Amino acid sequence: MAKIGFIGLGNMGAPMAANLLRAGHSVRGFDLSPAASAAATDLGLDLAASATEAVSGMDIVITMLPAGKHVAACYADILPAAKAGTLFIDCSTIDVGAAQSAHAAAAAAGMASVDAPVSGGVGGAQAGTLTFMAGGAEAAFAQAEPILTAMGKKIVRCGEAGAGQAAKVCNNMILGISMIAVAEAFVLGEKLGLTHQALFDVASTASGQCWALTSYCPVPGPVPASPANRDYVPGFAAALMLKDLNLSQDAAAASGAQTPLGAHAAAIYRKFAEHEAGADFSAIIKAVRDGTAE
Repeated sequence: MAKIGFIGLGNMGAPMAANLLRAGHSVRGFDLSPAASAAATDLGLDLAASATEAVSGMDIVITMLPAGKHVAACYADILPAAKAGTLFIDCSTIDVGAAQSAHAAAAAAGMASVDAPVSGGVGGAQAGTLTFMAGGAEAAFAQAEPILTAMGKKIVRCGEAGAGQAAKVCNNMILGISMIAVAEAFVLGEKLGLTHQALFDVASTASGQCWALTSYCPVPGPVPASPANRDYVPGFAAALMLKDLNLSQDAAAASGAQTPLGAHAAAIYRKFAEHEAGADFSAIIKAVRDGTAE
């Protein structure tokens, strides 16, 4: 069993760290937020007084932070405090360039590293069923894989440094676009006199089938576990979907890719998040209904 320092104990990080603890690993966590720290303590996690204390003497360090600038600042702080040979795993969703910079900083300090963003939301973090998209050297990935397996059900090495982040932004661009499409279909169905259940029963087993429909249906009823049945309490907040769609558009601009639907989805979520940032991203159906999803 490994000794793991876990930095970033928010809605995703805390349950992920708790799953590592349940798997038999020794986990020492840290978060700047007193509320997050208190919630992590309730999950049985041992808390450090600082990020450097959290990583001292650890075999593995996992970070789950909001943005690339936070990862860069954190690595600058904790890399000198980590023991030689520590493996760094960053599970944050950040831009590809920032991920590659984090890998370079770790390598300069003599540490192995993996970027491993996740898909599956808070529910997946709690259940230990996340999908991890990993980037990094094969040897580093081999070391990280059993640790990631304690927190997820599917672990995929996507390539070298930054490839995990590349896969994440592509995946979530698909998700953002498809959720809008599913929402539009249900609103059209309503106007045509279809019940939600009838449309779901057809589309979920026909060519319209997709994860946004069958696992996260944006209307109450057909999928009992979807946030639509809880007044759109996230889940995966609209603000986070906007963040990921913006990352996809930054990546598209940097690479010269043409992503017109991704750009339109980002614009729709940008307008929606001005008023509903804390709602689940499937609540975009509200904007479709009231005509503001343009």
